[in-house]
Amino acid sequence: MATLDDVARTALDLPGTTEVTSRGWRVWKVEGRQFVWERPFRKADLRRFGDDPVPAGPILAAAVEDLGEKQAVLAEHPGSHFTIPHFEGYAAVLVRLETVDDDVLAETVEDAWAARAPRSTVARYRPDR
Repeated sequence: MATLDDVARTALDLPGTTEVTSRGWRVWKVEGRQFVWERPFRKADLRRFGDDPVPAGPILAAAVEDLGEKQAVLAEHPGSHFTIPHFEGYAAVLVRLETVDDDVLAETVEDAWAARAPRSTVARYRPDR
């Protein structure tokens, strides 16, 4: 089971990353741009679940490159990654930290960083992109 501290360790190892608090939630930014953040469900989110079970445990939101990438990530990780109506049309996925393994979490955080970091920063850290 991954934790927000695992997210912090991974995120803060990436160039240009800082951690801040917004509305009492942890947020990681690269050069001022949010790329992963703690995302508890709001009342409106809970109502939209209706009779469906609400995912338990801490939830992380992670940016993705675009909506095509979002669909690919959701298809590749159906047990841990998901979306909700509030995120419809938005290039980000949600991650159930209780179900994601360390390697997938690291990949998710790094890909979110790469989606939001300036291209020059990404090119220095990940020259293959």
